[in-house]
Amino acid sequence: MKELVQKLRKYEIRIRKAITTQMQGDFHSVFKGTGLEFDDVRAYQYGDDVRTIDWNVSAKGHGTFVKTYREEKEQSVFLMLDVSASQTIGTGKQQKIDVGKEICGVLAISAARQQSQIGIICFSDRKEKYIKPAKGIEQAYAIIKSLHELQPQSAKTNLGSGIRLTLDIIKRRSIVLLISDFIDVNYEKELQMLARRHDLIVIQLIDVRERKMPGMGIVPVLDKETGKTVWLNTSGEEFQKKYFVQYQQNQENVIRICQKYQANYLAIQANEDYVPQLVNLFRLRNKTTKKSA
Repeated sequence: MKELVQKLRKYEIRIRKAITTQMQGDFHSVFKGTGLEFDDVRAYQYGDDVRTIDWNVSAKGHGTFVKTYREEKEQSVFLMLDVSASQTIGTGKQQKIDVGKEICGVLAISAARQQSQIGIICFSDRKEKYIKPAKGIEQAYAIIKSLHELQPQSAKTNLGSGIRLTLDIIKRRSIVLLISDFIDVNYEKELQMLARRHDLIVIQLIDVRERKMPGMGIVPVLDKETGKTVWLNTSGEEFQKKYFVQYQQNQENVIRICQKYQANYLAIQANEDYVPQLVNLFRLRNKTTKKSA
């Protein structure tokens, strides 16, 4: 456990140093949000955006008024980790689930150091673990310990159910990081709802064999979520179309939803160093927030 925490601390230091250097000292927070809170109303002035007009107040007949906003000061960060059996695949030394847990640990430590509230929900086709958001380094360590000890009770996936659980739990707009391989169906509606209500970051974990597999003839394949073994002709054109085209379409669908609702999207391969990719993600978020401020 101590070795794991030390490893995650090193990753956190790498991330923070890299971002600070590349932003030339102008880096404020990994979890700087893009959301704004309603502050007050004031009289309309020439040049104000008409979309900010408060029609309810203006209708009272005392003039035209616009809404004013302030940047959210205290960020609440919520981690969502898919721990279903499809995550226990990996070409290199680490499985997708290992990478997902590490990313959660790094982000938990970072959030704690920035005085952000941090919570987590781990899900399969049910709720596997929930830790209520709280501040402090002890909270980060509790999350890391919980992830280290977690033994999921179910092997199956239900992304839609996991997202609905999260929507029921989180009432206030938060930064939500959804980490999954997205190997599932019928979750698009829930994902759209999550993106509309919260500042969403989607991290899709990928194994190289899910995108390209050499033709090996007829081979037995174990479905980890059902426990059944099926024989597949991996060299056949039908298999290539049915599996890999469907996988590609699924990924494109996730990206499309993220683009439509201005959610951040990042794909991470389990056998690659994810730190530089996280650095680029947080640099992008910081720049975007500065432009909209």
